[in-house]
Amino acid sequence: MNYEAVIGLEVHAELLTKTKIFCNCTTEFGGEPNTHVCPVCLGLPGTLPVLNKKVVEYAVKAGLALNCEISKFSKMDRKNYFYPDLPKAYQISQYDLPLCKNGYVEIETSDGVKKKIGLTRIHIEEDAGKLMHENIDGSLVDYNRAGVPLIEIVSEPDMRTPEEAYLYLTKLKSVLEYSEVSDCKMQEGSLRVDTNVSVRPVGSNEFGTKIELKNLNSFKAVQRALEYEIKRQIKLIENREKIVQETRRWNEQKGVTESMRSKEEAHDYRYFPEPDLVPIIVSDEWKEEIRKSLPEMPEYKKERFVSQYGIPEYDASVITSSKPLADFFEKCALEYSSAKIISNWIMGEMMRLLKETGKEIDEVPIKPHQMASLLNLIDNGTITGSIAKTVFEDMFMTGKNPEEIVEEKGLKQLSNEDELREIAIKVIKDNPKSVEDYKNGKDKAIGFLVGQMMKATKGKANPQLANKLLKEELSK
Repeated sequence: MNYEAVIGLEVHAELLTKTKIFCNCTTEFGGEPNTHVCPVCLGLPGTLPVLNKKVVEYAVKAGLALNCEISKFSKMDRKNYFYPDLPKAYQISQYDLPLCKNGYVEIETSDGVKKKIGLTRIHIEEDAGKLMHENIDGSLVDYNRAGVPLIEIVSEPDMRTPEEAYLYLTKLKSVLEYSEVSDCKMQEGSLRVDTNVSVRPVGSNEFGTKIELKNLNSFKAVQRALEYEIKRQIKLIENREKIVQETRRWNEQKGVTESMRSKEEAHDYRYFPEPDLVPIIVSDEWKEEIRKSLPEMPEYKKERFVSQYGIPEYDASVITSSKPLADFFEKCALEYSSAKIISNWIMGEMMRLLKETGKEIDEVPIKPHQMASLLNLIDNGTITGSIAKTVFEDMFMTGKNPEEIVEEKGLKQLSNEDELREIAIKVIKDNPKSVEDYKNGKDKAIGFLVGQMMKATKGKANPQLANKLLKEELSK
């Protein structure tokens, strides 16, 4: 029997407001525990919340960017549950009247198939604090994050493969970044993903038993966890074993999901309207004002990069998938004449080092003018292309100017004809087989000999001059 997965995602994104949702405390990440707090976000008796208008604006902005209907009338609700990181023992959220609903995210699979993933709702709420258990006897709680504004984006169960889930999250993150409502930094908790997955026979309209997955700290982890969990559930079904509704955690080291707690029944959060806050009214005029403030979205930027800069569609797609990466590319293009060469370096060396280090582009100390300076050093013959890769890696790690690195490490291109001729003669002498191949008409042999000259000079030989001198010596 063939099976298909049914996947739905709940994404929490912290909004980029300067202050919290119901008080004037800073939303800045970090700080000593319990220093970004006040009586309101600590839930002390007698305090009253005051809704931050910017939170509503940013949520509407996200909703418009994600093709949602914006509710003219919505309200805040109390979601009641006790947990140590929730100081009031209830969370102010939205229940039956969310701010945004019925949106969608369009993805394109590796097969070129376009698919719309529905969004049930986007609502605003306050974040909880953070519990810490490590290296202590018991638990401690830091309330700095309590009251930081969140939007919760709830998808329809429209995804059928882990790849679709990965593409959905990547596109969603991109839209939120471009909308400038969230920095989406998973390492700082600004973006958090909960995954619900079940399996069923292909063609069935009934849902299987749903499993919730937690502890997913990257989009690749979401994809890998789903791949494992789908196989696990299919195996249970085929062995005629029962799938227990539960919450499972992803163990990155072992590459498996592990049971956390059973979830046989839905929680009764006893929602009721928040009595201390008035309803939220979004007028048509305010909605249009917010719509006009939306910056260029990724799909339009991609089309513009292809037409304006002449780079391949694939390059433009990768570069515009991240707003900071797209901004870096465009600033480089203002400093250097060939956008295609910039694109090649971003798609090659930059992406390689970002992947190896796990960094985001805005954590890299290279400035656009430094990138242009490096490319100019290649163009004017100061360094070779291979040496430029070494210099770029140093720039990536240190933020130093390329000229400074070249001078410090003695990396200038070797163009002294007499010196290179001596090296060419030695290379010819040391490689008689390649010399014989060249004389027998095998043109590729010259490439090997040039490579030997580059190796002998640690990549500093002018490759064009090396090629010329070798041919001269071989013709004697």
